[in-house]
Amino acid sequence: MGLFDNVFGKREKVPNKDTKSAWVSLTTQNQLEEIKERSKERTQLIFKHSATCGISGMTWRMFKDSHDWEEHCDPYFLDIHAHRDLSNAIASMYNVRHESPQLLIVKGGEVSFHTSHGAITDINIGDYL
Repeated sequence: MGLFDNVFGKREKVPNKDTKSAWVSLTTQNQLEEIKERSKERTQLIFKHSATCGISGMTWRMFKDSHDWEEHCDPYFLDIHAHRDLSNAIASMYNVRHESPQLLIVKGGEVSFHTSHGAITDINIGDYL
């Protein structure tokens, strides 16, 4: 390794901006129940993402750091390829058609607002939190 460090230069590790991210991975059915219950006291936000969709990737990059999430809500990130069952459960639980990317805001046990695709970055999220 020392030889490669000398030839190519030693790389400094750059802290990942996402390491302090407030986003919680949504991976279990129990979390869906917790989100519904917590929404009675505090706004919950779910971002559904498809890693194979260019629009979803672009929307996620633009959206994830656009707000001070911890101050206003509990934000969750759902990878729909890894957890399509949860995406389907969300659609059933809240009577909202599955889309990706999709943003859902849950208040009082119900979805108070949802949007998808490019419209996610067009809204003033503060109006809905």
